[in-house]
Amino acid sequence: MYDQSESDLLRMLADRTRIAADYYDIAGMHHVTTDETRRAILAAMNLRVGNREELIKELETWDNRWWLRGCEPVHVLRFGRDAGAWSWYGPCESSDEAVFQVRWSLCEENGDTLFDKTEGPGLRVEETSTIQGRRFVRVLLSFPEDLPLGYYTVKAYSKGGGTNAEATFLLIVAPERCYIPDELQQGARWWGIALQLYSLRSHHNWGVGDFRDLGTIIEWAGKRLGAAVIGLNPLHALKNTKPYHISPYSPTSRLFLNDLYIDVIQVPECGTSPDVQRLLADPSFRSRIEAARRSELVDYDGVRSVKREVFDLCYRTFLRDNFEGVEPDLTPKTDRGRSFHRFTEQEGESLAHYALFQALEEERQSSQSAPVVWADWPEPYRTRKSDALEEFRRRQMPRVRFFQYLQWLAVEQLLEAVKKTHEAGMPIGLYHDFALGSDRYGADGWLHQEVLAFKADCGAPPDAFAPEGQNWGFSPLDPLRLRTSGYRYFIELLRNNLRYGGAIRIDHVMALFRLFWIPRGLPPSLGTYVHYQDDELLAILALESVRAKTVVIGEDLGTVPDWVRERLVAAGALSYRVLYFERDHGGRWKPPAHYPAQSLAVVTTHDLPTLRGYWEGVDIETRSALSLFPSENAEKEMWAERHREKAGILVAVKSEGLLPSGVSEDPTQVPIMTTELMEAIHQYLARTPAWIVLANIDDVIGTRCQANLPGTLDQHPNWCRKLSLTVEDLIEDSRFERLASLLRLTRPLV
Repeated sequence: MYDQSESDLLRMLADRTRIAADYYDIAGMHHVTTDETRRAILAAMNLRVGNREELIKELETWDNRWWLRGCEPVHVLRFGRDAGAWSWYGPCESSDEAVFQVRWSLCEENGDTLFDKTEGPGLRVEETSTIQGRRFVRVLLSFPEDLPLGYYTVKAYSKGGGTNAEATFLLIVAPERCYIPDELQQGARWWGIALQLYSLRSHHNWGVGDFRDLGTIIEWAGKRLGAAVIGLNPLHALKNTKPYHISPYSPTSRLFLNDLYIDVIQVPECGTSPDVQRLLADPSFRSRIEAARRSELVDYDGVRSVKREVFDLCYRTFLRDNFEGVEPDLTPKTDRGRSFHRFTEQEGESLAHYALFQALEEERQSSQSAPVVWADWPEPYRTRKSDALEEFRRRQMPRVRFFQYLQWLAVEQLLEAVKKTHEAGMPIGLYHDFALGSDRYGADGWLHQEVLAFKADCGAPPDAFAPEGQNWGFSPLDPLRLRTSGYRYFIELLRNNLRYGGAIRIDHVMALFRLFWIPRGLPPSLGTYVHYQDDELLAILALESVRAKTVVIGEDLGTVPDWVRERLVAAGALSYRVLYFERDHGGRWKPPAHYPAQSLAVVTTHDLPTLRGYWEGVDIETRSALSLFPSENAEKEMWAERHREKAGILVAVKSEGLLPSGVSEDPTQVPIMTTELMEAIHQYLARTPAWIVLANIDDVIGTRCQANLPGTLDQHPNWCRKLSLTVEDLIEDSRFERLASLLRLTRPLV
């Protein structure tokens, strides 16, 4: 059966594991996957493929996997459709087939048994197989009809075939589509503002935007401007140390929040702790806060240092005032103590292990002269289960609990911000950004190493922007191990990120279908796509979205096959449309009517120049200053292309009758981005049928420098730049009132 050449065997196993044999890049160039790449990616999936014998063994294991396991690990039913059937695989000698039986049950998420049934004898055998001299049969069993939405654990047990067998699998009963508010389906069109939370200046914050600033923005945008939504950068947990650990798209954990955003003054213990009050009154400490506040860029290390000092003191007061007993067996004695206890119970093992990682990383860093990552820790600490790790947890429980306390504070303040969106009458409220991956050496890498492929990176294939391709430095999720685990990590990621607002943007949403894998140590040009069980991932996304009543926006920029966008539309996810890219095949800007309704439209993103920066070529000047152009001619070509693009935008805006009075169609006569032209461009987007339109605060106030310049680390102030205006000045800036009044003409809340 496996008498082919080693190269053919390699291809066979790669096909089974859904590694692409070839692909087309964004320019239409055809790339063929090499055997070197196949072997490296298979090895990254923990398959042994070093030689012909290992390949044959892995193929045999693959082809026999359901026969030996008893069933597939996951099944999906769509609510309202016929339930259908599932296959049970079990050992059964031919002479005993007449007495073969399968008993199976469905347990709800709370553990209650919803269904219990014994089927057989006399079951119809659909297929047989002989494995190592043993006969196996496959039978079909029908799911019960009209199951409610949710996750079910199916347990099955067979007997009567000479050998008993048992297995379990996850059953997902999911809606057809993600959540879409009735108002949008009935014709409503909403608008909102977008911002990078860390960039907010204010008279009270300690050098980085915080949840109190967010609350002020919510009340202003919702009550005064009539915005339906506020778009945010990812709020995932970061290490907050420069230069490698400040990008919100490269967090230590996507499950938890960045405690840098906690407003210290609003922490109750801050006002009740004499130690905190003494520290805040200390001139040298106050000067550190003032220095961070005055800094033109976010001083992550400085802000983290001063906040951590105060949080340490707040935590001591919290324990003293709200608990009795001796560590680690503390008993809450106040409502606040009981509230914290309930929080840690609800968050369960995930938060407990995250806090353990934080305490362990802190301890290991303090004991080392040079920075170390968890992969370099002593072996007993590298996995979540060991006697040494349990001993560390017991010994360091006060510090472990401290990191749980920080998450509790962050959640309390973010939920208070969500409450403000409801009070302001915002139909969506907060729009969060969900990063594609996390730092392989961060908390999630340690917590969920069993489903991550550490011997591979993910990125993008070659394109005009990056001729050699891009490597984003994340370890991809292994589709095989992820599915075998019942998608526990993916489900938890969605739940934790969908609970804080009415919309979520999924960065690089194509990863639900396929992801570009790059074997570690090889260039991106030798990567290829790995496909995922998109039907199962989309089912989970739809179920969690409907449960949380959260709109899903899929960031579908870059190399996006038509079939991916079609599947996303059918799944109820909004497309993400950026003005700069919305052109027809002739290069002309699409008229508003040609935008899809099921979409979110925006002028630009964090990885692209601001509207003013784009218009004035700031990004081109920056790239030139950093020597990022391969040649002088490439720079000249980009300037010429920008000139043509600006002319095209002016023509498009004029075609809608929106070109400001006295403004020429000749871009050389419009050297700067004026407030009036900025308004016209946003009105252009507002006329599209897109369900949601966002205006970036940076674009309204005329910021020149973009948030992030891809391809740079510390040559550009990525993720550090603060707004030129304070929050107090923003909410009194007449440009926002004027733009809001224009957008409300086509996108009123009621």
